[in-house]
Amino acid sequence: MFNVFRIMKVILSTMCTSLVGMLERGLGYHLEHRKNGFFSKRNQRGSVPPDGHWRFIVLCAELAQNGLYISDIQVSREEMKRAIYEAGGYIAMQNLRLDTYNARDVLNLKTTFGL
Repeated sequence: MFNVFRIMKVILSTMCTSLVGMLERGLGYHLEHRKNGFFSKRNQRGSVPPDGHWRFIVLCAELAQNGLYISDIQVSREEMKRAIYEAGGYIAMQNLRLDTYNARDVLNLKTTFGL
């Protein structure tokens, strides 16, 4: 069966009109604007650390918790599985049940499983 791999969508706060580019050096991901919103994207050049994808998702979730630039994120279960697997969180990966995860869900997983 073919799984559709959706990328993380970032929902900006009302105080922010645009947020693109690298959020933190060395993670291997950045935000890009598309006609239907802002989304994460893996950098085509350079290396990505094994936990870079997961750390980027967590960074966006933490920014959403602050609420200044990002109000929330939407991450599919498949993307969460890949990111957590790459970061070595095998037990956490096996416990993903939701179809879509928001910022609060991501931070809860991080705390619960010590990721």
